[in-house]
Amino acid sequence: VRIPQPEATLNFYPHQLSGGMRQRVMIAIAIALDPALIIADEPTTALDVTVQAQVLGLIRDLITAKNAACLFISHDMGVVAQVSDKVSIMYAGSIVEKGPTSSVLAQPWHPYTRGLIDCAPAHDTTARRELLPIPGSMPALGDL
Repeated sequence: VRIPQPEATLNFYPHQLSGGMRQRVMIAIAIALDPALIIADEPTTALDVTVQAQVLGLIRDLITAKNAACLFISHDMGVVAQVSDKVSIMYAGSIVEKGPTSSVLAQPWHPYTRGLIDCAPAHDTTARRELLPIPGSMPALGDL
């Protein structure tokens, strides 16, 4: 998983590793037994953009090399667009939209999907846009 000096790294405590290195260690643990399914829950959270790109590249390479499926969980639609072929959008515990990633992101029909996409930072940093709330009320937890 592209850990430099892996033998020396074995002797480190987690707090001695960078965030990206910790993610690589977790990925190594996850793939150690050649699973058919890899579950990656927010694997790029709190990583800077450069390390995030490295981790995403590593995940893509491993999925291809191991011929494995990946359940990639993220609220970051930019990351989802880079790593997935198909996407399912969940809201309040239910799937509200699913399909090919490019189609769902290009033409979202559910308000929550639109809200997630609108939360992504704009490439044009000079343009300011208003973040609009999703209409309606969130369901009560007891009703889920």
